[in-house]
Amino acid sequence: MSVAWDLRRVRRGGPELVAERQRARLADMVAYARAGSPFYQQLYRDLPNRVADVTTLPVTTKAELMNRYDEWATDRSVSLAEVRDFIADADRAGTLYRDRYQVVTTSGTSGHRGVFVQDERMYAVLSAITVARASGSWLSGRDYLSMLRRGNKVAAIWAVGGHFAGYSTAQRLIRERPIRKRSIRIFSVHTPLDELVKGVGGFRPTILNGYASAVSLLAREQRAGRLNIRPVLVITSAESLPAEERARIRETWQTKVRDQYACSEFMGLANGCEHDWLHVNADWAILEPVDEQFKPVPAGEQSYTVLLTNLANRVQPILRYDLGDSVLMRPDPCPCGNPLPAIQVRGRTSEVISFPGPDGRTVELPPLALGTLVDRTAGVRMFQVVKDDPRRLSVRLMTEDGTDGDRVWEEVHRALRGLLDSHGLTGVTVQRDARPPQRTPGGKFRTVFSESPHFN
Repeated sequence: MSVAWDLRRVRRGGPELVAERQRARLADMVAYARAGSPFYQQLYRDLPNRVADVTTLPVTTKAELMNRYDEWATDRSVSLAEVRDFIADADRAGTLYRDRYQVVTTSGTSGHRGVFVQDERMYAVLSAITVARASGSWLSGRDYLSMLRRGNKVAAIWAVGGHFAGYSTAQRLIRERPIRKRSIRIFSVHTPLDELVKGVGGFRPTILNGYASAVSLLAREQRAGRLNIRPVLVITSAESLPAEERARIRETWQTKVRDQYACSEFMGLANGCEHDWLHVNADWAILEPVDEQFKPVPAGEQSYTVLLTNLANRVQPILRYDLGDSVLMRPDPCPCGNPLPAIQVRGRTSEVISFPGPDGRTVELPPLALGTLVDRTAGVRMFQVVKDDPRRLSVRLMTEDGTDGDRVWEEVHRALRGLLDSHGLTGVTVQRDARPPQRTPGGKFRTVFSESPHFN
């Protein structure tokens, strides 16, 4: 609560006070990293004793941090081997590694699999951001009353069976207070759409939260009359949606639709407003839109990538980290009145993968339903899942050093085959592409996409 109170007071103080907090926390985080992390001790050895300007720091990448994992953490007892043993057990999602750290995994837009350890300070900041968001522009007093009258239930559409950020955090909330099982229900994004519609419809949530592409599919089912829910708030995350699709979701449920910019490196990075801009929680995170040479991009221009500095998590400091997303920073104040910096993200476009079903209907799969199955497989380092034929998925796979590549491929194939079969897509084949994951012409990796959008 003290973190929430400070967050509220700082933002009422306007951009100047936010910037003051940001500078102080940056200097503190850099000093902490240098004192406890051999990786940062070496990386920052030529820097001045006090650093308050983030642009003076060298850029870091996911691949670099993963390769130097055992030198990265400020808690010297944290090791990659031990963390991998921990996440190998999916039932541990939501429990604490070493009884004090949450672990989350992601492949991200870079294509590299990441494993991140987060401390209780990070969790306190994320909780405070959630409270501030809910009690601010997202929910009014009337909204709260409506939710209370209808049971105050949250349906979360996430990937399950792994230590993914959304699923792991929801599981932690439920484990800490088992009574929350009545009000929070996690629905697997891997579930066939008809079953998902039945489950969500029976639960009748007041808040619908999930991957943007999955929420979009449920909105379509609502318009078709196969789903009948009345959420007070709809929250989308993990993927970008075209403005017209977001408008259709809003029109479908006649309610507030808000986006959140979340990643495993900082799950509470930015919160959406009614004008479809994302406001960066700049008192706890620094986002720098940059070009290919990591030079600043002016506000109003699309960046090549964006650098993230996490000012909350001390156990694994993330400083000037290449996040891989392309963003546009708003050059003028947002009409919603929020003083925090406003951005739009262009690097996580949602592309539903479609196949012809056995009954003549089109079967559509959210991209994260496919990608998370590969990502959660032990031994995967990088991957791409590509629909390169109307009835085929090709998987480009790189495995970790020291792993049995054939065994990893067998597990990936089994997982994807099971998903397709559960959706009635027994005629769709899954093959291994011998090539490594390929970059787009712009130099980025896309983990799940289609090169064959139309049926034959």
